[in-house]
Formats: sequence, structure tokens, C-alpha cells
Amino acid sequence: MLALRLARGTHPLVLLRRLMVAAASAGVGFLLLCTLTYALSHPTDSGTSGLRLLWCLIPLAATVHFAVAVARTDPSTRPRPGLSAVGLGPARLTALAAVSTAVSGTLGSMLALLIFLHLRGDLTGLPFDGATAELLAADQPLPLAAALTLLALVPLLASVAAALSLRPRRVPPPPDASSAAPTELPWGVALMAIGMAVETYANRGGAGSPLPVPGEIDGNPAGVLVGWTLTALGLALAGPGITHFSGRLLQSLRPGATRLLAGRILMEESRRIGRPLGVVCAVASAAIEAARLYGGTAEQPIGLLTGLGTALVMTCTTATLLVSALEARQTRATNTDSLRSMGIPATVLRNATALRAATLLAVFAPLTWGVTALAAVPFSS
Repeated sequence: MLALRLARGTHPLVLLRRLMVAAASAGVGFLLLCTLTYALSHPTDSGTSGLRLLWCLIPLAATVHFAVAVARTDPSTRPRPGLSAVGLGPARLTALAAVSTAVSGTLGSMLALLIFLHLRGDLTGLPFDGATAELLAADQPLPLAAALTLLALVPLLASVAAALSLRPRRVPPPPDASSAAPTELPWGVALMAIGMAVETYANRGGAGSPLPVPGEIDGNPAGVLVGWTLTALGLALAGPGITHFSGRLLQSLRPGATRLLAGRILMEESRRIGRPLGVVCAVASAAIEAARLYGGTAEQPIGLLTGLGTALVMTCTTATLLVSALEARQTRATNTDSLRSMGIPATVLRNATALRAATLLAVFAPLTWGVTALAAVPFSS
């Protein structure tokens, strides 16, 4: 009840972010239900059904990541003076964030169930009744327990991830967080190298075992897709280190006040925005390569469910990056006020912000192009 009371008085932009979480949850729930109906209509093809379910884990992970980012920027779950006196300490606020995330996810899952039943023809009285009855196996009874279990994945995983991300930590931060190089960079580079090696080796073996995605694309070598996944994970893992290096590079060669300020902020915020940047870079690379391979060709058209899953992943990862940037801005608000009180012109702060954005674009855009070009080598051969 407290989560619902706080939701009534929140800012419209906060409500918009929660509605976006609900919409993403609805999209993932619809994909999972479509996978269930495929298994119902193809009872002897359990292998393909399992692979389709595994493919749904990609938009599921993107949605959970976005839900955690929204929970971290929710002002109602931020510790404030006086809340502990009424029983809302850090642990209670963490539980409140988990409940709010679960409410948004549950709302989206219920919306997905209503749309699914409507398109399947089980609910009538609205336009497009049973429009996709054949695709959604309307002639088969829907197992309610299995459907509810699949729909509960997003609310459950998102609430648990939000609770773990926002749990109170007793270990104090280091005195100068910007002075340390994130340790994940070598592991990320190693994962990218392993992924590209696996991709190249798998392509030498010919067609390989098929690994279909939800839609109409099939016949992809499983090893190539495994290599693609490892490359993406490595890029996401290396994102904080690359961002930290960008900030250090920006401060080299006798920097002025603007470059020094921009580079210092990049180094301090590398862990917060580096990983979402790496994820966006990996998703963009995969989208460019997939569009080159399968974009609208008659031999391998992209199905509706594949398009829905791709749109979910791209939207959630981009929104996560924007929300993480908002969180970073909220975190440094005190430092910004201190700089303004010291007489730093607002022009310097705006120029530092533009310089940070330009630096990240100059570093991650060629990186995305390079990963895409290297990933295309096995297919071109």
C-alpha cells in the first residue's frame, strides 16, 4: 500500500519510466506466451521450442536491466533525513523499491496476457478478436499454470535484481574512486577475443546445427551465435574500463579547466555508465550485422516475433543508458552546486558535458564499427 501511495504523488517523468518498465514486461510476456503456444502446436519438436525459449532470455535480460536502472533512479526509494524515524530505513526503502518494481512488472505481464488472449480469440468484444488464432494455437487448450509461471518471470527477476542492486552496503567507498582502473577490462577483452575465435572456428564447419530465433530465421550455426554472445558480453564487461580510459585520455597533454573537469567526471562515473554503454555498443553491433545478413531478404525474412524481440532489446538498452546518465547527474548534483557556488561559469559546465558526450561517441562509435567488421569476417569468407 505504501508503494501505491508513493506512486500517486510521484513526478510524471518517474511514472513514465515505470510505465516503460510495464510496457517492456508486456512485450517479454507476449514473447514467452508465443513460445508456449509454439510448443503446444508442435509437441514433437521439443528441441526447437526450447531454443525459442532460450532466445527469449535476451529481451528478458534487457528488461530486467532496465527495471533495475529505473529502480535506482526512483526518488521515492532514495534515503532522506527523517525517514528512518518513521521506520523507513535503508532496508525498508530497498524492499519498497523491489515492491514497486514487482508492481510495474506484474502490470505489464497482465497486459500481455489480456492482449494474448484477445488475439487468440479467448476474449471477445473488441476489434481484432482472434486475429492470430492460428499462429497462437487457438485450437489447443492453454495450460494456465505454465502461462502464469512464464508471466511471473519478469516481475520476480526484476524485483530480486532491484533488491540486490539497492541493498544497504556497509563497506565504505574508496577515498578516490576515480584513481583506480576498473579490473574488468582485461576480462572483457579476453571474452571478445574468445567470442570472435569461436565465431570464426564455427563458421569453418559449414552450416552446423541450426539455432532458430523466434520468427522465421533459421539455419544459423550455433557456434557462430555463441561466439556472437561471448563478444557482446565481453564488450559489456569492458565498457567501464573503456570509459575510464577515455576520461584519462581526455586529461592528457596539458588540459584546460573544461577538459580536466570532463575527464575527471568520466573517470568517476565509468562504473555507472560504462556498462550500459558497452551493452548499447554490443546491441548496435549485432543489429547492424543482423540487418546486413537478414535484412529483408526473400530467402530469410525477419518474422514478427523476431522484430518484437529486437525492438525490445534495442529500446531497453538505450533507455537503460539514458536512465543511468540521469542517475549519474543526480549523484553529482551536490558537486555541481558546489562548483557553481565557487563561481564556475555555467558555460564551463555545459561545455564539459558536451565534451564528455563527444568523447564517448568518438571512442565507442569506431569500437562498434570495428566489432561489427570483425564479426562479419566469418560470414564474408
